[in-house]
Amino acid sequence: MTSPLLALPGAVAAEGRDEAVAAHYGDLFREQRSLADGRGFVDLSHRGVVTVTGPERLSWLHLLLTQHVTDLPAHQATEALILSANGHIEHALYLVDDGETVWAHVEPGTQEALLGYLESMKFFYRVEIADRTADTAVVHLPAGSTAEVPKELVVRETPYGRDVFLPRERLEEFAAAHGPVAGLLAYEALRVEGHRPRLGLETDHRTIPHELGWIGTAVHLQKGCYRGQETVARVHNLGKPPRRLVFLHLDGSEVLLPGHGTPVRLAADGAEGRQLGFVTTAARHHELGPIALALVKRNVPVDAPLLAGTTAAAQEVVVAP
Repeated sequence: MTSPLLALPGAVAAEGRDEAVAAHYGDLFREQRSLADGRGFVDLSHRGVVTVTGPERLSWLHLLLTQHVTDLPAHQATEALILSANGHIEHALYLVDDGETVWAHVEPGTQEALLGYLESMKFFYRVEIADRTADTAVVHLPAGSTAEVPKELVVRETPYGRDVFLPRERLEEFAAAHGPVAGLLAYEALRVEGHRPRLGLETDHRTIPHELGWIGTAVHLQKGCYRGQETVARVHNLGKPPRRLVFLHLDGSEVLLPGHGTPVRLAADGAEGRQLGFVTTAARHHELGPIALALVKRNVPVDAPLLAGTTAAAQEVVVAP
């Protein structure tokens, strides 16, 4: 679903999974500062949108998700995961119930697999599941924004801003009313600064929620009856996660940012040392300079200087070892 906002002056398309929206509109740091000041919005119209309706939608989702949603109040935002039988993260949902329908946005291109799983779990429950990606776009208003959103639109309000679900044909109208529009690189830099993981970047095929700090925000530890619960409970009560998310301050003298998957090693061991993790997301921040998130082995000393590829990196703890 290529965004019409890619036709705006200065727009440069993002890459990979995000190619349907703009990476930036010609001035990355200005766009970041606007968002940090509570101005403008981000085009997230490439994300998948899934809805669940029916009188049993919340009680049914409660059985499938890691989050406690049986009594989720209308208009209260939450996030949740779907795990494999072994507790590995398969889907991340950012959802809200408007009183009649649960709206969720998910990573681009993952909605079909999510719908397939949800349909397979309907059984006799009175729920209807729909892929609304073709007719619904998501935009993000940053924290502090005073923009007025029409009452008929569904909004997820979070500590870091508001996600708005709007008819896709109204995207250009929204941009005209609530600009300036900021590109995805600005949004991602603030996400990295906020230590917020993203499915497919901070995760791989064996990631469990504890490694990323998703316990508490997307996993409710006092509920049961969901796939992968045994792993969540066992690691929480008896063990420690094998890896941990860290925040990296990168050497600002380097021209290029380390890409996703770049090996992380102890600086003392040099660029040929044993790999202890990998960079998940790197970004250029308007105040902090080059920064990154990385997933490293739990026993990496928290005060040890690191190398991201050949780039020197100082770490901050996100998930305690």
